[in-house]
Parts: sequence; structure tokens; C-alpha cells
Amino acid sequence: MGTARGRANRYKEENPMKIAMIGQKTVPSREGGVEIVVEELSTRMAAQGHELTLFNRKRKHAKGEQPLKEYKGCKIKEIFTINKKAFDAIIYAFFATLKVRKMAKKGEFDVLHFHAEGPCYFLNLLPRRNKRKYKIVVTVHGLDWQRGKWGGFASKVLRTAEKRAVKYADEIIVLSKNNQKYFFDKYHRETTYIPNGIELPTLKPADFITERWGLTPNSYVLFLARIVPEKGLQYLIPAWKKVVEQTGTDKKLVIAGGPSHSDDYYEEIKFMCEGDPTIVMTGFVKGVALEELYSNAYLYVLPSDIEGMPMSLLEALSYGNVCLVSDIPENTEVINEDCFVFERGNIDRLRHQIKKIIRLQVQTHENMSMPHSWDEVTEKTLQLYERDGKMQ
Repeated sequence: MGTARGRANRYKEENPMKIAMIGQKTVPSREGGVEIVVEELSTRMAAQGHELTLFNRKRKHAKGEQPLKEYKGCKIKEIFTINKKAFDAIIYAFFATLKVRKMAKKGEFDVLHFHAEGPCYFLNLLPRRNKRKYKIVVTVHGLDWQRGKWGGFASKVLRTAEKRAVKYADEIIVLSKNNQKYFFDKYHRETTYIPNGIELPTLKPADFITERWGLTPNSYVLFLARIVPEKGLQYLIPAWKKVVEQTGTDKKLVIAGGPSHSDDYYEEIKFMCEGDPTIVMTGFVKGVALEELYSNAYLYVLPSDIEGMPMSLLEALSYGNVCLVSDIPENTEVINEDCFVFERGNIDRLRHQIKKIIRLQVQTHENMSMPHSWDEVTEKTLQLYERDGKMQ
């Protein structure tokens, strides 16, 4: 008769689902957590025989470069938008929703999977559940209306999008227990907790990063995330300057990441770091630079105010980094016994913890951690797609 997993795999092969992914900027990309999640899920689903269509935001292509039509078994469709902070997300969401509505009406999809709250703003344009034959699934990657990069009007739009996700989605996935509690307390809406996954990496020697930035193993403290207000660099930089002043440490602070709809904030951070030889700003990193930065850091720091489920923290743990994080639930749910916390927004406690960790001479990269694999996350998501039942 075969195993349950074997029967499930045969079911998938005989009954492939047609799935749309909406909300990411572009795949493949490491611009943010949404892009990583969409790529990891969709390529694994496609490898199992499901039909995936990824609705990327249209971008200007280099001269002679052709738009991507397929990626690792997934179809790619580009959706018109205006690449400006105030219009990008909302215009994309409108046209993406119209496009998937038209295609779904023709029976081209079984599941429309929306990622993040913003793209849910136009869910009211889709038919109600009893008038459609496909399922709407929403993954809430965080409470986007709380994020500091959005102004008052954008925050109101995101709050409306959240309410429409609650009203129109057949299933809602959350990445943290804290967000699960939020949706139940505020809306009495049941959600499904499926955290992000990770794969154990191979540690890399410090070659490229030594040549490019003079970084050697255990010689630096690493911040690696998008440079946006909610990630907390406005706390980390002054705390670090105090640490250097008080200890004379020869370690450096490496800030790896680029802006995301936050150019003014990014310029402020650059100004705070200007002329400080103990701070290295690398800009956005990927590939070998990313792998080497994680592999050779003495400490990874994430002083964020708001998170969904931070991919960079999961990655740091997978490399065996000792981590120092703010005490928000989305961070503390993830960390292990080798990690440290400080009170969110408290620069003095952050300074104290960094000083203590430097003094302790901690052992790094010995406890590589993989709380959830991407294969497990993919399996749980597919099971959710297949689950019957009325809207909650």
C-alpha cells in the first residue's frame, strides 16, 4: 500500500494544483523576506508537479536583457507598476488582482496566494467564496501598517488591506504566535501558524570579504537586513559608538543591506556612520559575500522594533551565529540558548549587552540551528491549500 507520504506524493502527481503567487517584488531576489519565501515555496511546489505562476512587479531591464518568463519550473508574469515609493505597491496590487481575477475566472488557478497585507487591499474585487471555484490564501509577513517607512495615508491603506484579508481570505497564514494572537484578539479570526523555513548552510572562509572590506573571522559585529526604520539601526549605531569609546575594541560594526522605500532614512544612517573607521557599510549583499559575512561574524545583531518572522535572524542561526536581538516576541520565539536579548529601543541596554558579549569571547558557529526546513514549510502550505471547509 505504501507509506502515507508516498500516497500523498502520488496524489500530488495525479492532481497537480494551479497556484498563483502575488505580492513579491520580483523572484528570484533577496530584496526582502517576502521574495525569499515566495521563491522557496514556489520552486519546491513546482518540483512536486504543481503549476506555479509568479506575478512579479515590472522593472526596467538592462539594455538587451529579456524579461524572465520562467524560473525553476515556475512561470513568470510581470505586472505594470510605477517604480516610485508612493505608487509602486498599490498600483501593482490593483493590476495584479485584476489579472489573476481574469485568469482565475477562466479556471487557470486553484489557489491565489497573496503575500503581505498590502496586496490584499483589492481582495474586494474578487468574487465572494460561494461564487468562485478557487481558494484565496494570505500570508501575513508582519503587521505592515506598523512599519515606520510608511506615512499616515499608507498606514491607513494597509489597515484596510488587513481588514479585507480577514474578510475575504479563505485561509490566513501567520509567521509568529504573536501575530496569531493579534488576529484572534482583534478580529476573532482563526489563522494558521506556519513559520519560515531555513536550510543548513556550509560555512565559508573569509576570502572575498577580506579582500573587499578587510574583514577577518570574528573581527566584526554584523547587522544584515533592509535599512528601514523598524530594523533599529538608530539604536545600534549610537550604542556601538559608546562601546568603542568605552572598550577600545578593535572589532568593527558591519551594516549590510540597502534601503526599501526609505531613502531619507538610509541617508540619515549614512550620515551617522560617516567618518567612523569602526563602521563598514557594504550595501546590499548576496551570494558569496552574504555567505562569508554570516560565516565569519563574531556576533549578529537585530535591534528591530517590528518583525513578522525575520529571515536574516533565521539565517544567522543556521550559520551558528551568536545573536543579540530586541525582546519583541517575533525575535524571542526564534532564538536559541546561545542568544542574548535587550529591551526594545533601549540604547543603553543594547550597549551593555554588546560590551558583555565582546568581553565573554563567545564561541561562534558551533551550534548551527534549523528550526524548520523549507520542505516542511512547503508541505504544510500545500496541506492548507487542500484543506476543505468554510471561511473562518
